[in-house]
Amino acid sequence: MKLVSFSHKGCTRVGAVLAEEVVDLSGQGSSLPSDMVAFLEQGAAAMQQARTICDSGRGRLALADVQLEAPIRRPPKILAVGLNYRDHVEETGRPMPTVPMIFNKQATSVTGSGGAIWRPQDSADLDYEGELGVVIGKSCRRVPKAQAATVIAGYTIVNDVSVRDWQMRSATTTMGKSWDTHCPLGPYIVTTDEVPDPHVLDLKTWVNGELRQNSNTKHLIFNCFDIIEHLSTAFTLEAGDVIATGTPSGVILGMDPKIWLKPGDVVRIAIDQLGVLENPVVDEPTYTVRY
Repeated sequence: MKLVSFSHKGCTRVGAVLAEEVVDLSGQGSSLPSDMVAFLEQGAAAMQQARTICDSGRGRLALADVQLEAPIRRPPKILAVGLNYRDHVEETGRPMPTVPMIFNKQATSVTGSGGAIWRPQDSADLDYEGELGVVIGKSCRRVPKAQAATVIAGYTIVNDVSVRDWQMRSATTTMGKSWDTHCPLGPYIVTTDEVPDPHVLDLKTWVNGELRQNSNTKHLIFNCFDIIEHLSTAFTLEAGDVIATGTPSGVILGMDPKIWLKPGDVVRIAIDQLGVLENPVVDEPTYTVRY
């Protein structure tokens, strides 16, 4: 299934995309939750009920009549891996990692496909990073690599947008990685039955139609299962957690000259079987408090 969060007539619910339609999984008298994290927390039972609803033919809405949101609008955790493709390590001039380099992005950085990426008032050094995202499906800790696939609900696309000067001037990367709107996510969570091997997927990123990144997840230094084993050794992973697995070469940071993202640019990321994540760049709005 291609699981989505969508808005229709002022309400946001969980659905599944089938061709040019969305199946409303949490409406039409269904007992399924309207929030994606709550849906994932119900595990296999919710997935089976969702498949039954999809097969029933009821609850269909035209895809053109709904607004797709980020599939998980507020993930419990957003964890990311730096320097996880050899060619990206080489373009940065950094040493090859011997363990995964982990950082986090704040939940408030999430936006959906089509949502704007804000260029900060405080920096012009705005960069993209197309990445495979792993969505955790159940609470788990100390997961051996051999069992890691069993705790994954599905996969999505992540743009690990980065403010490079803020990232580089600190000993940690959080402030350069967590600005509002700097985690575009989606458009779907594609369940694991439709992605039998996450390590053979082509990944491409374009800016204004120009191909910038062209790689395959087979080139990950630490693959999805390595990362889950590593993270869950230290802390519990929860349903709805998103893990961004790293980006290949082709980011602006590795270019000369560096032509940073600017308002009017459009970043488009495609990963085999997972769809397309596309976001325009705009100037950050000026409000301080929003009611």
